[in-house]
Amino acid sequence: MSRLGTLGARLYRGEVGYDFVAKRKIWYGISILITITAIVGLAVRGLNMGIEFSGGAIFNTTGKTSVSVQAAKETVETASGHTAIVQKTGDGKLRVQVSELDEKQSRATQAALAKKLGVPTDKINTDIVGPSWGEEIANKAWTGLAVFMLLVVIYLAIAFEWRMALAALVALIHDLTITVGIYALVGFEVTPGTVIGLLTILGYSLYDTVVVFDGLKESAKDITKQTRWTYSEIANRSLNGTLVRSINTTVVALLPVAGLLFIGGGFLGAGMLNDISLALFVGLAAGAYSSIFIATPLVADLKERDPQMKALTRRVHAKRAAQAARADSAQDEAGSQGVEDDDEPQDASPAGVVGQRRQPVSRNRGGRGGKRR
Repeated sequence: MSRLGTLGARLYRGEVGYDFVAKRKIWYGISILITITAIVGLAVRGLNMGIEFSGGAIFNTTGKTSVSVQAAKETVETASGHTAIVQKTGDGKLRVQVSELDEKQSRATQAALAKKLGVPTDKINTDIVGPSWGEEIANKAWTGLAVFMLLVVIYLAIAFEWRMALAALVALIHDLTITVGIYALVGFEVTPGTVIGLLTILGYSLYDTVVVFDGLKESAKDITKQTRWTYSEIANRSLNGTLVRSINTTVVALLPVAGLLFIGGGFLGAGMLNDISLALFVGLAAGAYSSIFIATPLVADLKERDPQMKALTRRVHAKRAAQAARADSAQDEAGSQGVEDDDEPQDASPAGVVGQRRQPVSRNRGGRGGKRR
């Protein structure tokens, strides 16, 4: 078994672990800092909305062209007066995208581009998108997001409890805010693919959170009938038990998305892949982080305010204090007895450490078996 597999098995059995819940204030502070940075980036730079949302025109050449991307970009921007996005497809054709163009400006831009390419105007396909259509798409996206959030809260409140539903909702909002903020900071164009990516990451984020919550629900069953662990400690044990699984699933999901983003969009220059791949990559990473460092510690925080959990915590601490007092008393008694019996042989173990009990020597030294008479 690999080291990671061995570590995962030990985490699951509770033999080793990291106290995520006890250090929750650190994670809260990191998340707040990242979220504030994302919000500031969104407020200062804003989102680079594509023509599907802001309106504009898309020009596609029907044949292969030798004109460079930069030359076509300068021609279009001079004719339209707006910033253009020019991409060369794999078959040598050009795709030009210009936002906020009306029909008259689109015809003038099409003519200027055809002249630059040395082709008839009808050899350039033009698609005009009105801003009203983009606004309708944006409204539907917001409606779908609101409905999704509502259904998630209702489902988690029924399947688990309202505290877990609230923690999952906070984690989802955290993931969305960070993803949108990074989109604004990077300056990638927001397209329908971006919306699809944002809605997709919500499912991934919720999956990791539900896996942890399901284990926590099972571990916390009849928790008030024992005095060994507090709710926060059981939550941390459940989190450590699913930690390796969450990491493995996240890494497996991130690998193909990273290929789309860094190789397809960056190295190969397929800019259209950036729209969905960046949202997926950032959202998946943020979702894995929030399910471990935000959702479960927040549930423990909310649950520890319950009167039953407060009473359980007091009983657990009282029992541990009593056990520690008995151990100290036994240690002091053993130390006193050791001083009085200096002539007796001493155990090699340090004071206060209880070693293995010595088994009595068997009386049947002759090796005879059978029943005693």
